[in-house]
Amino acid sequence: MTTPARAFHLAQLNVATLLHPIDDPRIAPFVELLDPVNSAADEAPGFVWRLVGEGEADATALRPAGEDVIVNLSVWETQEALWDFAYRSGHLEVMRRRREWFERHVQAHMVLWWVPAGHLPGVGEALERLDDLRAHGPSPRAFTFASSYTAAEADSHIAAADEVAAL
Repeated sequence: MTTPARAFHLAQLNVATLLHPIDDPRIAPFVELLDPVNSAADEAPGFVWRLVGEGEADATALRPAGEDVIVNLSVWETQEALWDFAYRSGHLEVMRRRREWFERHVQAHMVLWWVPAGHLPGVGEALERLDDLRAHGPSPRAFTFASSYTAAEADSHIAAADEVAAL
């Protein structure tokens, strides 16, 4: 396996369509879990960064994908670190209860991609990666846990795209 020439981190975007407005009492159990889950993420091994609204503790007030859609955007040192947080921590309980608060998605609602270490992706970049996954399926540019690519594969893909663009 080839090691990438530069260091990479894993970015992830997850979108969820609320069944009710965020201030509805039926969503209150989810809202009550936000601080503990976000604190756990902030302290998790391999955590780098997460999107928060200006002056806020989370990103639930941001609605770049629609008024009823909340976004979660974060960066992790490795895919394993994100997996461990998502599926081997208290976060798993929130995921198990997601149908209480969110619509079932018929298309991809989560996307992963490699970013150069130190780069913090914006929401526009993240939504573009999700759109790419939805339109073209998994690739080194936009993938999922079930169809993942290494940072080296992503780096090679970027280098090849840069060569084509230079022609």
